[in-house]
Amino acid sequence: MAAGPRTMSLGALIAAREAGRAKPDLMVALASDAIRRLDGDIRAFTHVAERPTISDAGPLSGIAIGVKDIFDTFDMPTGYGSPAYGDYQPASDAAIVSLARRRGATIIGKTVTTEFAWFEPGVTVNPHNREHTPGGSSSGSAAAVAAGMVPAAIGTQTGGSVIRPAAFCGVAGYKPSYRLLPVTGMKFFSPSLDTAGLFAASVTDVALLAELLTGRPLSAEPVEDGTARVGVFFCRELDSADPEMQRALERAAECAEAAGFEVRAVKEPEALASARDAHATIQNFEAGLALGPELERFPLLLSERLADLIRLGQEISPADYDDARRLARRARAATHPLFDDVDIILTPSAPGAAPKGLSSTGDPRFNRLWTLMGTPAVNIPGFLDAAGLPLGIQAVGRFGRDRRLLSVAARLEKAMRESAG
Repeated sequence: MAAGPRTMSLGALIAAREAGRAKPDLMVALASDAIRRLDGDIRAFTHVAERPTISDAGPLSGIAIGVKDIFDTFDMPTGYGSPAYGDYQPASDAAIVSLARRRGATIIGKTVTTEFAWFEPGVTVNPHNREHTPGGSSSGSAAAVAAGMVPAAIGTQTGGSVIRPAAFCGVAGYKPSYRLLPVTGMKFFSPSLDTAGLFAASVTDVALLAELLTGRPLSAEPVEDGTARVGVFFCRELDSADPEMQRALERAAECAEAAGFEVRAVKEPEALASARDAHATIQNFEAGLALGPELERFPLLLSERLADLIRLGQEISPADYDDARRLARRARAATHPLFDDVDIILTPSAPGAAPKGLSSTGDPRFNRLWTLMGTPAVNIPGFLDAAGLPLGIQAVGRFGRDRRLLSVAARLEKAMRESAG
């Protein structure tokens, strides 16, 4: 496997701090130096703290975190990816930012988001190939971790905005069970879908980040051979994946078998297939409400396609919105039995590797359903296509069973890396 950008391991940094080999100020200095050297090329940050606050206490002491510029920060500009907000600076932090500070983390800067965390791209490029998209909407968070500028970053997902950029950039992206992470203080696009998520170099690292940030038992536990059950999810979208992506999914299943996991095929229930299209109705209706004020006040400062989307959402009837929500509820009920016989299910994280060009952030077709279901998902990095670009595998777990998902995914990641050489 060809070498990509060199990432920072959260686990290695914390182990060095605990062993007395690294102090928090040195750990943050490493990140600051990496940003100075690399971000002129990658353009992952919209703002970098000149004098970052460094704590000597807390489980995340010394850990520099990039925060997607869709979350409020009292001491840094928050532009939501839009010129409509210019140098706007909120009076207080978003809840997840405040939580990170209380846990000892250093908020090193704000990372690039697409416009209001939708599809209009920012300026960030893919660290693996500057001519390719890093994905979106959490473009800067994924790229900052992939380029080795920070060991951890915070993003959001409404459709596929954590899993897809993590896949394109070759890092772990974790979308937890709905509302496991707080979203107060983020700029909402679709409140019943918007989910805060995390990025780190590996599944083990992102699980450790989740535990140290929340205080919940989420770090990956050892998984013994023969004790995990893995399903390969055969959905109606699977044939639309690139051949290399389909082969990567097959290889992931082979790695699971080699790791001693029980592997079986899982067919998509009709209720889930029917609900897939409900995501757009729910998202757009809520975006019409959430961003209607911006369209009224700043019509010339919004991209044309976002303005059109807001208008489209405002034209959706409450009855159609309620019908879509009913479809989603039925699908969530049908999701629970999927995990009676498996611990996790595997799907592509994206149709293929990151597309060439920066005018698009890619297609979230393999992610939307799981955001709608509220189930936890994580991108497992490890495979590359023939051009050396990352191919990510999405692992999905039962709602509320985030630790089991992360534990099995971490063991599978190890097997995938061993297989890739």
